[in-house]
Amino acid sequence: MLQIYCGNGKGKTSAAVGAAVRASGAGMRVYFVQFLKNGSSSEISVLDSLENITVRTCRCCDKFTFLMNEEELAALTCELEDMLDDALRTASSGGADMLILDEFLDAYEKGFVDRQKADTLTKVARNCEVILTGRKPPESFASAADYISEITAVKHPYQKGITARKGIEY
Repeated sequence: MLQIYCGNGKGKTSAAVGAAVRASGAGMRVYFVQFLKNGSSSEISVLDSLENITVRTCRCCDKFTFLMNEEELAALTCELEDMLDDALRTASSGGADMLILDEFLDAYEKGFVDRQKADTLTKVARNCEVILTGRKPPESFASAADYISEITAVKHPYQKGITARKGIEY
């Protein structure tokens, strides 16, 4: 099945982490891939410590994409393509019962992954639980999804000028 956690609110990654923990507790093998995040978020150390969960993060993503130069964006695109290839290979070979692609929808929307290849995720979801997170799912994923949960920001500390806090927002 295909699940999507989307919207402009806080909690998409937290929902995906919760799904990973639940699946691991049930003995499922989880492949958790973070697109556009370098592994510095606090949940990564916990996921790494859990049995049955394999984590991969984006080494090239040490700043926001709008701050990257052309060379950095090219390196990022190469790494994200490799991450997608690896995720598809892992899920297609039966190496994971659950595939979580965190921030994937944003990488897709920004053109950092081959869209034709990415669209094969809907086929992978027939044999493996696939969870995608990001702000806005394209119609191709939305129409194929079995679950869509939209997280809306009603109020956020950013509105008061409060920046991200370790252990809360990352």
